[in-house]
Amino acid sequence: MTDKSTVKSGGKILKVLKALKGHSLKGVAISELAKRLEESPSQIYRALQTLVSEGLASQLDDGSYVLGREMVAIAHVHSDEIDRAQGHISEHVQRVSARMNQIKSGS
Repeated sequence: MTDKSTVKSGGKILKVLKALKGHSLKGVAISELAKRLEESPSQIYRALQTLVSEGLASQLDDGSYVLGREMVAIAHVHSDEIDRAQGHISEHVQRVSARMNQIKSGS
């Protein structure tokens, strides 16, 4: 069921963005994306132009498309945030474990 509060064109653009996943080294052609997403090549082209203009996709010299620098930067920042959160969780678990050990030993 489609949420009526979404923007149809935005959804199409995001589907194209997600379809670029796994093509970072060789890229993917518009024709392949159109076939996979069951959209016209012109629709895919327009979506890609939007993504390229925002740095979320890039066109290679051979005409194929890959994820862009901004998308990679988003992924790196997200990964760094997760690493920091995991570090905080690990510190908390160590403090709780240390306190539990103190309680068990009667301190």
